[in-house]
Amino acid sequence: MFIKSTLAAAVAVLALASSADAAVFTVDALANSSSGGTGKASINLVLGQAFTVTASTNDLWSAGALPRFSDADGLTFTRFATAADDSGQPVGTQIGANFGLWSQNGLNAPFGNLVGEIGGVYMALGTNFSGNAWGTGTLNLYYWDSNASDNTGFINADVSAVPELESWVMLVAGFGMVGAVARRRKQSAKLA
Repeated sequence: MFIKSTLAAAVAVLALASSADAAVFTVDALANSSSGGTGKASINLVLGQAFTVTASTNDLWSAGALPRFSDADGLTFTRFATAADDSGQPVGTQIGANFGLWSQNGLNAPFGNLVGEIGGVYMALGTNFSGNAWGTGTLNLYYWDSNASDNTGFINADVSAVPELESWVMLVAGFGMVGAVARRRKQSAKLA
């Protein structure tokens, strides 16, 4: 019984450790604009730590009057409204176009792109980013543009980080200790 309950507790700890740095953050095109807004604080990362950011391609925000709707990949192609997107426009209406790149803070990225910043260094994230932290600190999320005044909408960014190596080492050491205690109890039971 002790081994089963210990194993169940260990599995629960493993699940907590692997999901401790995961959450969905709402990034607003106006409030979190790279021009006139502030970054949306998300998770804390350590240099080199693996993390992912994903956002639905039907989750849209806008840089102003049509055709300026985009997903987190930015205004990179001619886009038409669908029944699945959240533009609110009639199906088939042109809602997006390629507006090129915007240069700011040492980064060239598409207008409307989801951008991350750690310690003053910016990186394009888009709808599906998987990589390593380029610095240590809070990952701040931005809507990338040159004029925040006419921005509308928001996207939900699912951000998750792989626990640092030290966390995994402690977890494995804990499993080893649980195993040692279980073996001792088993040996004690045989001697009694």
